[in-house]
Amino acid sequence: MIEGGRSRRLRGPRRGDLSVAELAELAGVSPPTVSKVLHGRTGVGESTRQRVEALLREHGFRRAVPTGSGYGLEVVCSNMLGSIAIEIMRGVEQVAAARQLAVGFTDVRSCDTAGLPWVEPLLLRRPVGVIAVVSGVTVEHRDLFEAAGVPLVALDPTGDVHPTPAVGSTGWSGALAATRHLLDLGHRRIGVITGPAGFLASRARLDGFRAALDTAGVPFDERLMRDGPFLFEHGRDLGAELLALPDPPTAIMCGNDLQAFGVYEAARLAGLRIPDDLSVVGFDDIEHCAWVAPPLTTVRQPFSEIGATAARMVLALADGERPSERLVELGTTLVVRDSTAPPRRNPRIRSPW
Repeated sequence: MIEGGRSRRLRGPRRGDLSVAELAELAGVSPPTVSKVLHGRTGVGESTRQRVEALLREHGFRRAVPTGSGYGLEVVCSNMLGSIAIEIMRGVEQVAAARQLAVGFTDVRSCDTAGLPWVEPLLLRRPVGVIAVVSGVTVEHRDLFEAAGVPLVALDPTGDVHPTPAVGSTGWSGALAATRHLLDLGHRRIGVITGPAGFLASRARLDGFRAALDTAGVPFDERLMRDGPFLFEHGRDLGAELLALPDPPTAIMCGNDLQAFGVYEAARLAGLRIPDDLSVVGFDDIEHCAWVAPPLTTVRQPFSEIGATAARMVLALADGERPSERLVELGTTLVVRDSTAPPRRNPRIRSPW
């Protein structure tokens, strides 16, 4: 350590047992300055912040996990579908309740829209740990949480935040099973609508789709592929593009259920009946899948168990344990309903345009 131009090594306390005052002494700053860095607050010079953050990392500084409802886990989302958020929160709460911890929920969409930071205000609440279900988690965010001694676990991360621990589902095998289902029904001209191209989950599902085609000896036709946000409107518009092709698909595999519902609307506008003229498969199995007509065949993600797994992981990190796995993937399940059937020989397609 460098303190006042002299090399100094702390003796006595074990790794991770340093107090704020001892860290301040090592860094040559005041305890309030260390506290500001620890909790992500402003008012600290960049060089000072970097020096303190380096000491925090070196000494593994981490607060002990308290008990009682005054402290809790934070689940951070951005514009997430309510039914999915509820299931994730249910799983998190089940684990947190055993530790008498409260669960907070933060939707950072408003902060992102206004260009405001969301990490710093969250750290002011001194959470025991944070579960991020948000596409905008970056390496910089991870470093802020690490410096503050707040463990972070990402759900289905969209980018490379290595080595942040993460929990997701087996999107590759889920898409593989769904595509095989369509192939087994006799479909050979299968369209696919994926999520945003930069999302890891989108790439995994597309790879599973292509692997199923390759195994069956069916060539992958790029003209039958579209990608876009996981939204109803994009499923409708991209589905309409596929159905307007001179030789349209007899089935469409979608990146999520909202896109699949959009394809339902595109089929209606084209004068097609599901599944007589077009088979449709979604991904997620939100509760609405059983309500639409016909009920949607889809790939179920175990959102409640994903939330519970993330909660157990983040609490283990807060206890000072090292995760045995950096990425945990829970199994998906194909749920076959009434939106898929064998293809007709000559489906009549009418363009909606």
